[in-house]
Formats: sequence, structure tokens, C-alpha cells
Amino acid sequence: MFGPVTTGGAAAALLAATFTPGAAPARVAPPPDKIVIDVVGVNGSGCPAGTAHVAVSPDNTAFTVSYSDYIAQVGVGAKPTDFRKNCQLSLNVHVPQGFTYAIAKADYRGFARLENGANGLERANYYFQGQSQTAFINHHFNGPLNDDWQASDTTDIDQLVYAPCGAMRYFNINTELRVEAGTSDPTRTTSLMAMDSTDGSINTLYHFAWKECPRP
Repeated sequence: MFGPVTTGGAAAALLAATFTPGAAPARVAPPPDKIVIDVVGVNGSGCPAGTAHVAVSPDNTAFTVSYSDYIAQVGVGAKPTDFRKNCQLSLNVHVPQGFTYAIAKADYRGFARLENGANGLERANYYFQGQSQTAFINHHFNGPLNDDWQASDTTDIDQLVYAPCGAMRYFNINTELRVEAGTSDPTRTTSLMAMDSTDGSINTLYHFAWKECPRP
């Protein structure tokens, strides 16, 4: 089981991660000391207070973000603004001296029920405070669909963006879900897409690459 870190207080999680590249650059082992993650900001219609949680895997290879009320929908029972939901997380990752990290891969999962003719979109980006935002990566889904969904964003080794060595920079995660009725009939049907699952427990998994900082 993961040890939960809720967004409702001075929560922190211990994180250390490994990354094994498919080719060339030598593997850099994770720092020997524990990494502390503080959740310093949570904003967005997809993550009301207390509904987004951060946790570390028991083998210290990744950290997850899970949501319990992240649902975009159109049609019967939906409000006009429900077609789009978003969440912006800001994390303070305390890295031991001499190391820095980058995001190598992110796995997003959830559940979708899209009527014939309806469509959904999941998009995300992540960046370090003070650096240019990475481009949003979009994943499209078309109805009819009534099943779990999964999407992965992978960064090539030579395109990894590392946190600046020796500087404290918040790590920001932006995600968004959209659902459009398309040619379906929203007066008779409901289409939805959730960063969630039928049992209310689904995780977004972030994989890290580590690098040693230059010695002064």
C-alpha cells in the first residue's frame, strides 16, 4: 500500500526514484538520502480541497497523484461548466545535495463513458518554477467507449529537463479533462471522462530520472 499524503495540511512524502534508460547514458542511482515532497498548492475544478493526494511507492521508484472527484461530463445531469475540469499542483521536492531530477515518464489512468459521437480529451504538462512550460501533450478518446483508459507521456533521454542544481524550484503539474457531446444527443444521454476509476482509486504515476550535479 502507498502511504497517502493529503493536500489538506503540512503533508510530506518520502521519495527516491530510479530510471533505467533504454540506451547509452549510464544509469544514475537515486540519492542515498530520502527525498521529501511538500504539497504547496492545489487549484482547479478537478481537485477540490481534500480530493487530491500524493503518495510514494513502497519500493521508492516513483510517486503518484490520485484524485477522487476529477470528472468532466456533458449531457443529462451535467452543469454547463462540467465539460472541462482541470487541476494544478505545485510540489516542493527537497533533493539531497549533489543530485537533481527530471520527469522521464508520466502514466495517466481513469474511466470513460462516451456515447456514440461524443469525444474526450486528456492533456497534461509539467515544469519547474522559473522555467518555460513544456508543451501540453494531448490524448484523444472517441465514443462509443465504456471502459478504463490509460495514456502515457514519455520524454526522450536527450530532451529531459532537469531541476536546476542548488536551487529550490517548485515542480508544477497541470492536467485537464474535456468532454464534448459531438454528434451525440446531450438532452438524452450523459458522456463523462474521469481521472478516476469505478472504485474511486486510480493513480497518476510519475517516473523520475536522476543526475548528479557538477561539483563546485
